[in-house]
Amino acid sequence: MLTRLPLICFLVSVTAIAADLTPERYWNTALPNTPMPNSLRHLFTPDFTDEKSTDVQVGKGGVNVNAGKGKPGGGTAVNVGKGGVYVDTGKGKGTHVSVSGGKGPGGGVGVHTGKPGKRTDVGVGKGGVIVHTRHKGRPVYVGVTPGPNPFVYNYAASETQLHDDPKAALFFLEKDMVPGKAMNLRFNAEDGYDGKTAFLPRGEAETVPFESEKFSEILNTFSVKPGSEEAEMMKKTIEECEAKRVGGEEKYCATSLESMVDFSVSKLGKYHVRAVSTEVAEKNAPMQKYKIAAPGIKKLSDDKSVVCHKQKYPFAVFYCHKAMMTSVYAVPLEGENGLRAKAVAVCHKNTSAWNPNHLAFKVLKVKPGTVPVCHFLPETHVVWFSY
Repeated sequence: MLTRLPLICFLVSVTAIAADLTPERYWNTALPNTPMPNSLRHLFTPDFTDEKSTDVQVGKGGVNVNAGKGKPGGGTAVNVGKGGVYVDTGKGKGTHVSVSGGKGPGGGVGVHTGKPGKRTDVGVGKGGVIVHTRHKGRPVYVGVTPGPNPFVYNYAASETQLHDDPKAALFFLEKDMVPGKAMNLRFNAEDGYDGKTAFLPRGEAETVPFESEKFSEILNTFSVKPGSEEAEMMKKTIEECEAKRVGGEEKYCATSLESMVDFSVSKLGKYHVRAVSTEVAEKNAPMQKYKIAAPGIKKLSDDKSVVCHKQKYPFAVFYCHKAMMTSVYAVPLEGENGLRAKAVAVCHKNTSAWNPNHLAFKVLKVKPGTVPVCHFLPETHVVWFSY
């Protein structure tokens, strides 16, 4: 039911609630002492969201939000009356807007128009009004054959994965993490699209189904043809998120930055937590031989961590799992062409609950539960840890 507020209450909300509705500001509120890794910040690039200054005019006709394009009539009229809140987008169509305290830091007023990835969001609150205009359409799927995710440890490797999946090279033994050790590596994870799949704000992501029972509805939402390679990839991602957990592992698929933050904070706390990702000096660096540079290997954590792996999906989804008995390392690397990387490695001390045919065991020729198994993180993945 639409909340009804007198105009004066709405105007109080304009100055008291705010752009805390943006995912970036949610992060800053929930994690005031934790810098955001570039891998996550890049999912808010101008290619997908534009943050513009906005003029707000208040008059008898309601509140006019000018998106700053400099064209007469280019604003959005927000009218507040007995029927609730009504938004006229200037195209003869309107959108009703719910006004409430909301969940999480801030709450507020949200205006959403259009399908996921094809809409304009107006967040009203403490910092004024912020307009996010996502480009029409979404990244075009260019094709990645669905296969077992090597970061979901209850899956067996496919017949061809050992030779064809570049992520196979990311696995190594902890004893090999020494200066001078050479490895063939590629850190940019392919997700099947010709551009970055961006975060949706939580309010929008929560309106999109994410479960096998509603898969037909999901395909229709994103205009994906049933039976296509993209549909199979999306189905695989949802199935992995719904699969039973491994051992005592706690797992969660985050469909927004806000939900990833909430899960990680619930497992590690708020004030002494860091989030880090692999950083490579060159975009889309090819597979090449890297050597571990000396000195510089640094153990960041030696207990519990939350690792979030970016999934193949039309918008940013992360498979997060809390892992006990893990060590997290920062590892400096130098490529044979001089390219430098600041890699993040996670070492699992207990792999006894993993599938015995997991990719790591095939690559390293070891058995579950015998030795610590490590892997570097692709650039788009994130590890959280307490310090």
